[in-house]
Amino acid sequence: MAVHCVGRRAPFQVHPKLVVHLTDALSAFTAPPVDDVFIALGTTIKGAGSQQAFRAVDFDAVLAVARSARAAGARRLGIVSAMGANAKSTVFYNRVKGEMENAVGRLAYDRVVLARPSLLSGDRSALGQPGRGAEKLAATAMRLLRPVTPANYRAIAAADVAAALVGAVQASPSGHTVLLSGDMQPR
Repeated sequence: MAVHCVGRRAPFQVHPKLVVHLTDALSAFTAPPVDDVFIALGTTIKGAGSQQAFRAVDFDAVLAVARSARAAGARRLGIVSAMGANAKSTVFYNRVKGEMENAVGRLAYDRVVLARPSLLSGDRSALGQPGRGAEKLAATAMRLLRPVTPANYRAIAAADVAAALVGAVQASPSGHTVLLSGDMQPR
């Protein structure tokens, strides 16, 4: 058994069972035979540089990887989406996330789990990403207000999202599930 990882940069982790597929064109990626697929691919509009470039990552690339994995035999799919994802939203970011969710929902997977975290916390520099000052400030405020903040609006560690997503994908052989941020908070 192996874990296949596709992306533009190699992950920092090295493991004998980790197979890395590097590509600048996720739309041209051909997945190897797989059982389950997890997609945690995304950017920000600021990071992408435009709404069109954002959509190319958060809709087109996500859908391309999901299609490729389904064609390679994957039966279960887990995707990190976003709180507020809604294809009818007037907010561009949320609309693109909602459109992506709808599109992957039509790919004939037996099991689809969509994780909709609130603000993701974690060390972005460890991923080679630039710091986000406003995000850091928001995370600090959220930590202080945690006791009075509803669970769905609390900042959440990326590792907690990953653990909840894997658990939910493996929990049932079929169906469609949305995990809200509160569902993924550690107990």
